[in-house]
Amino acid sequence: MSVINVGQAVVLGVVEGVTEFLPVSSTGHLKITEGLMNIPVDDDAVVGFSAVIQVGAIAAVLVYFFKDIVRIVSAWGRGLRDKEERHHHDYKFAWWVIYATIPIVVVGLAAKPLIEGPLASLWVVAASLIVGSGVMWVADQMGRHKRGEDDTSFKDAMLVGSSQILALLFPGFSRSGATMSTALILDLDRVAATRLSFFLGIPALTGAGIYELKDALGTGVGAAPLAVGTIVSFVVAYGSIAWLLKFVAKHSFNAFVIYRIVIGVALLGLLATGTLSS
Repeated sequence: MSVINVGQAVVLGVVEGVTEFLPVSSTGHLKITEGLMNIPVDDDAVVGFSAVIQVGAIAAVLVYFFKDIVRIVSAWGRGLRDKEERHHHDYKFAWWVIYATIPIVVVGLAAKPLIEGPLASLWVVAASLIVGSGVMWVADQMGRHKRGEDDTSFKDAMLVGSSQILALLFPGFSRSGATMSTALILDLDRVAATRLSFFLGIPALTGAGIYELKDALGTGVGAAPLAVGTIVSFVVAYGSIAWLLKFVAKHSFNAFVIYRIVIGVALLGLLATGTLSS
């Protein structure tokens, strides 16, 4: 019998789609939702399910940014054949995404027992939501928002890509929140920071989903809940991406900061009163 049924998969797919690219922590929200539905958050199958339905959200990015991705990959391919093409920013950017993914892959493999064990606690999620809010607020205040996407460098990509490790080790910190905050500290504008976060998330999250597929299928989650959760995640994430890019073009991240603090404090209260189990 599957540890997650189709109805629960729909709910988790919606949560994943809404929160994956917003700087509010999709992992944290998934764990909270799983806890409220009495789904064991540290079960290997549940951890695997969460990683797999992320692929639906990543597919939404691939569709939404299809033209950009084709342009970048095409430039990379031309650069492999022609030295003259290697001066183009898109060729360099493709390599930067590859290099910037290496740190999170290494840490993810090395720290897997911790990530799926002690660090999966909802206490960690609550603390990370609140601490991450402070980091995001400081980054938004510090950043001068003067550099656009074409101004990104290898250093920017490596620092922003490496910041994904924070969300990997501390669920609740938010991969989007960590990457956007780092980009803002590097003086990228909010739209450039958001788009860079999207592009850097593609290989990391896709790889995680593929890696965890065996656990999701082999230890208690049926194919139907996986398929439903992934499809729902894709549809909802597509709308979330479109909304976020419009929002950050005109607004600060303060609304997300406040929301994260409220959710973090509420979660602490639920855990302290025994309403939720960590």
